[in-house]
Amino acid sequence: MPRPKREHRRNDRRPRGKAAPNRERTDKREIAEESSRRPQPTFSKKSVEAVKELLSGIGVPKPQPFKPDDFQIEALEAIKTEDVLVTAPTGSGKTWIAREEIRRLLADGQRAWYTTPLKALTNSKYAEFSLEFGAENVGILTGDRKENYGAPLIVGTTEIYRNQLFDSMREGTQMTTDFVILDEAHYLSDEERGHVWEEAIILTPPRIRMLLLSATVGKAEEFARWIEDVRGSKVRVINRGGARPVELRAAYLSADLQLYPLFDEEGNYNKEIDRVSPSTGGGGGGFRRRRRF
Repeated sequence: MPRPKREHRRNDRRPRGKAAPNRERTDKREIAEESSRRPQPTFSKKSVEAVKELLSGIGVPKPQPFKPDDFQIEALEAIKTEDVLVTAPTGSGKTWIAREEIRRLLADGQRAWYTTPLKALTNSKYAEFSLEFGAENVGILTGDRKENYGAPLIVGTTEIYRNQLFDSMREGTQMTTDFVILDEAHYLSDEERGHVWEEAIILTPPRIRMLLLSATVGKAEEFARWIEDVRGSKVRVINRGGARPVELRAAYLSADLQLYPLFDEEGNYNKEIDRVSPSTGGGGGGFRRRRRF
């Protein structure tokens, strides 16, 4: 069956050798205004005063001569001959004890290990110690990084330190360190990773002195007696009780970028947050809804 002839309109044909006409728009379109503007929150005088109180005193304190606390001096004296377990709130200066002992060891030509449970914390301590003791004196060992591992001070995860202890046992060699700091020692009670800290403590030779740091370890005396049993060493417990030297303040930032104290003056949940929470029709972040999870 013959195909029908294709019909062409004369106007659809473009003359040969001539470019297609430019059909682009030449006028500029203006950006449209918002279809609806978000209502600005209104604050009572009480709310404004609460935010002022929340932010008062925040800033960098003026430099003052450093004077160590009694618990820090006691720990430095004890660590010369004993293992030491320091329990103190965050921000009270536990790391200062470790830094001062590391400084003394490096000056005497000795070696040290600083372990942490997190890669991010390990990287942070590596940068901090490199600035303080010189990059040539500090190395890092994690599952991702291996730099300057012959340095007298090694910063690494507790798993890597434990693995090196296993390697030394298999090879019949000595662990090349004189001192080890186990930061966040309360990880011993962690259900999934606690065995790493347990094995690290058990396998560390008694000649290597040990400093354990924690802000949340429970039953410190019982913990210390266990260490003495498995290591055959004497353990000094230094407990710096009391409140945190660096105060914590809790606040809620709404979707409107407005700040609200999380608690009122009686220490109860600030119900002002409900007014700006999506769960009640406001423009906040739904604190009450999220905190159920």
